Amino acid sequence: MIIKVRTGGDRDRDGLTAAEIELRLLEFGFVEGARVEVLHEGPIGGDPIAVRVDGIRIALRRAEAMNVVLAPEAA
Repeated sequence: MIIKVRTGGDRDRDGLTAAEIELRLLEFGFVEGARVEVLHEGPIGGDPIAVRVDGIRIALRRAEAMNVVLAPEAA
């Protein structure tokens, strides 16, 4: 479950600011309380990562995914 989406840091390799990355993740549905499941990681360096966020499949770079803070689900 998503606790928060972090902000801060420098621009990424595409020149996006932390605020722009945060807005992009929020638009994709990475909001507090959403359930996240990792579906697949790419073969080279783990990029991209395919995840399911509340039933929607999304692919994103590992650098973007590192901005999402998760809490473990209770078993």
